[in-house]
Amino acid sequence: MTRVVREVVLGRAAAAERIAHGHPWVWREAIARGLEGASAGDEVQVMSTDKTPLGRGLADPDSPIAIRMWTRGSDPIDGRLRRARVDRACALRTWLFEGRPTNAYRVVNGEGDRMPGLVVDRYASVAVARTDGAAVAKRLPELVDTLWPALQALGVLTLVHRTGAKGQPPALELLRGEPPPSSIRVEEHGVAFVVDLERGQKTGAFLDQRENRRRVGELSRGRRVLNLFSYSGGFSLHAALRGATHVTSVDVSAAAHATAQESFRVAGLNPAAHAFVSADVRQFLDTARARKERWDLLVSDPPSFAPSEKALQRALASYRGLHRACSEVLAPGAILCAASCSSHVDASAFLATLDDASLEGRPLTLLELRGAGPDHPTTAAFPEGRYLKFAVFA
Repeated sequence: MTRVVREVVLGRAAAAERIAHGHPWVWREAIARGLEGASAGDEVQVMSTDKTPLGRGLADPDSPIAIRMWTRGSDPIDGRLRRARVDRACALRTWLFEGRPTNAYRVVNGEGDRMPGLVVDRYASVAVARTDGAAVAKRLPELVDTLWPALQALGVLTLVHRTGAKGQPPALELLRGEPPPSSIRVEEHGVAFVVDLERGQKTGAFLDQRENRRRVGELSRGRRVLNLFSYSGGFSLHAALRGATHVTSVDVSAAAHATAQESFRVAGLNPAAHAFVSADVRQFLDTARARKERWDLLVSDPPSFAPSEKALQRALASYRGLHRACSEVLAPGAILCAASCSSHVDASAFLATLDDASLEGRPLTLLELRGAGPDHPTTAAFPEGRYLKFAVFA
């Protein structure tokens, strides 16, 4: 029996052009007709204004992103497609990490692996899935059927779904395999650390910063290091292991510091030899400036200041204020590593918050502009996927 797939017609030529170039999102306001009556997770055929088939996607009628595209032309979203996408994603990670001392990485990166709305992160023997939007959540059972054998081949024994409404504590729903532990020990470039699967941010840790944590370690030898918004202490751990003379980690969360200190012990370091400060970052910086405290390397990795386009100008002002305060506690010859994880702040706008005017007389030179690691691939037509900026200044 042939499936009937609903046709959705775009009302804007510019939207059709974006989709033709490979952008995976169809915004609600770009749709002329055809979405009426669709349910979350329905497969729909997207047509241009002249009824040319652009591709098929999954509908999410209650979201501003009303359709996420999976195929081009008239190709269906079926079991063969899912297997091909999962196999390709897993083969890429095998190529990236096989034989290397890293067992914490992203296996599926949503739009970048052409499985929009689905993220799967591996933490040693546990894989954690997270869904963005009702469409892919509705399709999760069939995706899990495809994912599970591929994950088992990588050595995964447990697959869970990380759920929880915004502002609510997360929950782990067991999808396949053994019940998950509350925390797990993993390795990153041979560095052992602990991931809090139950309470950690995102899927447990910020895997997108893995290569940047390694870079901070390389830059830390012989330096006093200040890690702001330190969370579970990944930058701090790499710095301490690679020869920093002292590391100060600042975060409002005492629970995050507890995880960081456990990671220090697992890696063979004495956390008492370093400082873990539970404080508001801006208040900490104000106090440090007044005391004339200075650091040789400073890492600033705040949570997103721009959760939406409307918040952009306020976010840029916040970055400027933060970066100015950071510059005031830098020792002569110091290195500043500044990060932004907001897709609404592009690289040029972010770097403008670190220019001479923003820093009021402390001119810094850009040495490197880095992003997420290669296990977080994106597509050429999807700039939103290049959300992470990590700038190294001296």
